[in-house]
Amino acid sequence: MKSPRALTALPVFNERGTVHSVLDEVARYSSDILVVDDGSSDGTAELLAERSDIQVVTHAKNRGYGAALKTAFDYAAAENYDIIVTIDCDGQHEPQRIPRFVAACQNVDIVSGSRYLKQYSGDSEPPAERRWINQLLTAEINQRLGYQLTDAFCGFKAYRVDAISQLPVTEFGYAMPLELWVEAARAGLSVIELPVPLVYLDEKRSFGGNLDDGTTRLNYYHLVLDRTMARGEFGIDDAAISLGG
Repeated sequence: MKSPRALTALPVFNERGTVHSVLDEVARYSSDILVVDDGSSDGTAELLAERSDIQVVTHAKNRGYGAALKTAFDYAAAENYDIIVTIDCDGQHEPQRIPRFVAACQNVDIVSGSRYLKQYSGDSEPPAERRWINQLLTAEINQRLGYQLTDAFCGFKAYRVDAISQLPVTEFGYAMPLELWVEAARAGLSVIELPVPLVYLDEKRSFGGNLDDGTTRLNYYHLVLDRTMARGEFGIDDAAISLGG
């Protein structure tokens, strides 16, 4: 069986302190790396320019986490990749797990990391408010869409490019994963979860502006979820939605 052509993509915004160390580690497990610099202003762009082992797409202004992922999806489709793995650049994800995600994605459309599917030695204690919002939204997504997810917001994922390319992505902020879950269910895409360690290196990390307020962030998430649900009808195949170990 021919090995899939896989790309690892990292959305980056002001990650000057971690970008080199994370990319050094990613390069050990992925030969094709894309960094989407979402308008960094802290010197990250200059550090990226020092590297010859990555491709970089730059947003002139900060457009948002969802916009950076959409740029990565479009790049993967244009360059004829089979699989795209997304991983954060803040050091919270373990790049050595990339090959496992690629392998799992050969049989399904989306492989989603879960920080709550399995406990690992040394797991962090998640900030209470973030954990509560994650639990609430994950349960709501499961109830409304027929999923059995344990972590709706983990950024460590693998996607089959031809599957993800068919999904409309219009939400460019942090709620983009919610839009993606709705559209994936609407399209009948197959989904599994893979466990990843729970690591929080910066518990006070900002979501930007008023989204740092938990109630405001939760209202924003619900707005995007409801708006995406209202786009059309569903023909959800529950058999296509399962959990992986």
